[in-house]
Amino acid sequence: MRRYLPGLRTETPAHTVPLEGIFLVRIEDAFYQYHRQKPFLTLRLIVLEPEPSAGRSIVGRLYCSPKALWKVRWFLKDFGYDEELIGRDLVDGKALSGLCGVVRVSEVFLKGNYYPSLDGFAPAESWQSQPTVAIVGGSAT
Repeated sequence: MRRYLPGLRTETPAHTVPLEGIFLVRIEDAFYQYHRQKPFLTLRLIVLEPEPSAGRSIVGRLYCSPKALWKVRWFLKDFGYDEELIGRDLVDGKALSGLCGVVRVSEVFLKGNYYPSLDGFAPAESWQSQPTVAIVGGSAT
């Protein structure tokens, strides 16, 4: 039995391989999207290091439901977001653009597709030209 599989003879380009691991990134764009049950921040991150992945982008979500706000706070603090705005419960997409930090990314399989999951964060200062940062259980070491 023969089946035609379009694209079988070509290799998968490196830029389509999902990114997984720890990366030094810069926030390119961020915006809030309202959803009745699970509002979320959509983030577009540009990889700065390690060098083989530099320039690639990661688009991920941070959910803003009451149970998930701890993770949003963790992200904002580690990326150096303005403490005054956090204290007033405000997230400004323009203020987020350009901030740098370290993020741990994994791929999650959901409903037949793979999506990037932003699993952990650390300040950009903890990156030292190699991914030696350990992000464990809500803190960077």
